[in-house]
Amino acid sequence: MLSRIARPTARGLIRGLATTAQNNSSVSVLGASGGIGQPLSLLLKNSPLISELALYDIAHTPGVAADLSHIETRAKVTGYIGPDQLADCLKGSDVVVIPAGVPRKPGMTRDDLFNTNASIVATLAEACAKHCPEAMICIIANPVNSTIPITSEIFKKHGVYNPNRIFGVTTLDIVRANTFVAELKGLDPARVNIPVIGGHAGKTIIPLISQSTPKVEFPQDQLEALVGRIQEAGTEVVKAKAGSGSATLSMAYAGARFVFSLLDAINGKEGVIECAFVRSEETESPYFSTPLLLGKSGIEKNLGLGKLSPFEEKMIGEAMAELKGSIKKGEEFVKSRK
Repeated sequence: MLSRIARPTARGLIRGLATTAQNNSSVSVLGASGGIGQPLSLLLKNSPLISELALYDIAHTPGVAADLSHIETRAKVTGYIGPDQLADCLKGSDVVVIPAGVPRKPGMTRDDLFNTNASIVATLAEACAKHCPEAMICIIANPVNSTIPITSEIFKKHGVYNPNRIFGVTTLDIVRANTFVAELKGLDPARVNIPVIGGHAGKTIIPLISQSTPKVEFPQDQLEALVGRIQEAGTEVVKAKAGSGSATLSMAYAGARFVFSLLDAINGKEGVIECAFVRSEETESPYFSTPLLLGKSGIEKNLGLGKLSPFEEKMIGEAMAELKGSIKKGEEFVKSRK
């Protein structure tokens, strides 16, 4: 099943630009002035799928919104600044994307971001639960393995939890896997599709090379090196930027790809499939990323793990303790929050 999944092509910026159909969707970006937020907002502004683009941050959003509003596409852009304007930003949102939070610096793991970003995500999730409980919530803020459980627990507290509408955006792992495999095999990366399951940190990132489209094979030592590179690709960027940030442009691209897929599905397009970190019963972990069939109400069907190689099964086993620990950490954070 998974090997036949068609993914959006990169041309025309992943359907968001390629489509001629116009739809009236309102998208809010929380953390719109940051390193991911600005290029993500630019990509979203380019899409005919979006009629309203609401930008929120604690600084600079009026300027970012004014700048983007001059672009000759239909999305109407509004900027909101500070906690007092957060509710107005969220009202009427169909999709909320949350790249807010601090970026990684050299030597930091995604988990090192926990204390700062957990509080930021909890506050923003609370506002979403109050002001747009029916919206699709797309969390980019790291560590995703903890921020998705945080978001879920906040929505439960407010009695508006729907697991089919809360997504941890892991698309960058798929984008990287597609790119790296294409480089090694001399393929067009726009035509490669590698499902990536598990979580969104280190060894919890599990690329299913055995389910690649088109089919590819590697000697075991090369396969292990490839998987290691996909798992640590974020650190590769952090080091290359030498203290000035983490993966922002590629993450913005991946975030936009996921949002466009979600909007296509909301608007009735059939067969839209993306991987995301969600509430799951596919493994012993209560949250797990797998390919998902998206529909008008969010997750229509979890497509599961598919057929795994022994190497991939081993990776899942080795990821479980870390994955469960990160999930528990997120859940405990909400319990202890006043």
